[in-house]
Amino acid sequence: MANHTNGTNGHEASNFSHSSPFPGFGTHAAHHGSDPDKWDFAPIVPPISLSTTFKQSAPGVCPKYDYSRAGNPTRTAFEECIAKLEGGTHAMATSSGLAATSLIINLLKSGDHILCCDDVYGGTNRYFNKVVSRFGIEIDMVDPTDLVHYETKIKDNTALVWLETPTNPTLKICDIKAIVEIVQRKFEGKQMPIIVSDNTFASPYFQRPLELGATLSLSSVTKYINGHTDVCMGVIATKNEDIAERLRFLQLAVGPAPSPFDCYLALRGARTLHLRMRQHETNSLAVANWLEKGEKAKFVSKVIHPGLPSHPQHELAKRQMKGFSGMCSFVILGGIEEATIFLQSLKVFALAESLGGYESLAELPSVMTHASVPADQRAKLGISDSLIRLSVGIEEPEDLIADLAQAFDKVYAKKQ
Repeated sequence: MANHTNGTNGHEASNFSHSSPFPGFGTHAAHHGSDPDKWDFAPIVPPISLSTTFKQSAPGVCPKYDYSRAGNPTRTAFEECIAKLEGGTHAMATSSGLAATSLIINLLKSGDHILCCDDVYGGTNRYFNKVVSRFGIEIDMVDPTDLVHYETKIKDNTALVWLETPTNPTLKICDIKAIVEIVQRKFEGKQMPIIVSDNTFASPYFQRPLELGATLSLSSVTKYINGHTDVCMGVIATKNEDIAERLRFLQLAVGPAPSPFDCYLALRGARTLHLRMRQHETNSLAVANWLEKGEKAKFVSKVIHPGLPSHPQHELAKRQMKGFSGMCSFVILGGIEEATIFLQSLKVFALAESLGGYESLAELPSVMTHASVPADQRAKLGISDSLIRLSVGIEEPEDLIADLAQAFDKVYAKKQ
């Protein structure tokens, strides 16, 4: 892939030519799950099946579906597409990313141990430490980039290893393959823990955790897979037949079913995932390079983007991923006052939580997405009141950079 440049400022937008995409990705995204011959009337676009129940040919005899909590034709089409894109054989859709997380937790029992990477989505941290911990499940939050220390935290009762890569919001890279190998050594000849990798930030276009040894790949569909900021959904993909069967049972028993209309919208979004991710990558690299080297770099003390050579795990990111998404974080000079003025001054970027949509968003994790993380944990992770997270959209990069530039001017004009 050729390097991109910012036409306005001339700063190099990428120092990385990543390898070719996963074979056939765009074709699978456009077609998988949509075989017209599934239906008698051969629609090119899968229909939205709104029925909550289905006629049985005899008591207890169901052709395929009986009740929409357990399964639905529109949901099946979406799940088949995502399973293919993730390099899996099964996918289970849920009503949100956290609903997918809770479905996985329902595989555990009291007395089990979760080893979770320390920098995760604030909702995951809150759910594990303020909800799951009340049910006799032990949780350790550990820096996954220190593999020697990480290995010492694995216990005999470790039942779930939870990774997130890149992490939210400090964009650490977890070495999925290395961690899988560590766990395999520890549990040789014994029941292996379930290894989950939250793939939300990368999307299956840039990373396939299942091919690196993870048991489950989880995504908040709300983000890149749907990509239009109008659906709240989650999905889990796997190649493990036994765990897929258990998760299917839990879909029915626990009930976090997404609506058929949301499944339709998410499938429509997935059709263009490969096109959108290329532009997210181009734009975020342009923004990250400008923040690090442009005329306003004097107002920034740190830029965090796995595609920058300055990222401490840049080489690992290049090995593990096919490229980078639209996520970029940076530390603005000053504190919460400067960060607040900056965020309120943006015009193209919207000050809002979430990420992965076509539009650019900016937020302050310490008081927004990660406000529920205890202050001492935030301080240890570097989630300060000066850390700003950007979800760079698919607008023109020149306009995004101009917007950031004028916001910096507003901050420091008021400070002078």
